[in-house]
Amino acid sequence: MTRGRKPIPRAGTLEHTRLFALPRCPRHLTDVAQKEWRRLATPLHEAGLLTLADRAALAAYCQAYGRWVEAEEHLARTPTLLKAPSGYVQQSPWLTVANKQMELMGRYMGELGLTPVARTRVSLKEAIKTEPPATITRVILAPAPYDRRDQQIGNDEDPAVKAWLPKQG
Repeated sequence: MTRGRKPIPRAGTLEHTRLFALPRCPRHLTDVAQKEWRRLATPLHEAGLLTLADRAALAAYCQAYGRWVEAEEHLARTPTLLKAPSGYVQQSPWLTVANKQMELMGRYMGELGLTPVARTRVSLKEAIKTEPPATITRVILAPAPYDRRDQQIGNDEDPAVKAWLPKQG
């Protein structure tokens, strides 16, 4: 498992692969989830953020959205706090479902680039155009190397080399 920041989704990285096709809506999604799929799939694909590889992530988001809508509809008809048969007050199970689905939706929205922060990361990466770094050449002056017999290897007529050579007497 890798650590650190999640990779930033980049538009157009899979353009030249078969994965770039627009994925179809899975049949197992609820009606509300299928509507959410139809609302998001084409714009995400046109932006280059949705490919066949992302089908499961979008389907999971849409299904969580459908369950969240269902839970919110039930919460509109029923109270958020219920009295248990034992006399204790407890939270409605629909509130638990709604909260969990919102949590899941938030995770998938970040993965799919559906939040303002995720969209900012994508557009910032595309907007920043970097130039190749300048080439730096370093010149190091040193005496010419010697072999094992202490005889100089190199050009001993060069004045810069002569300055470094020990005086022979």
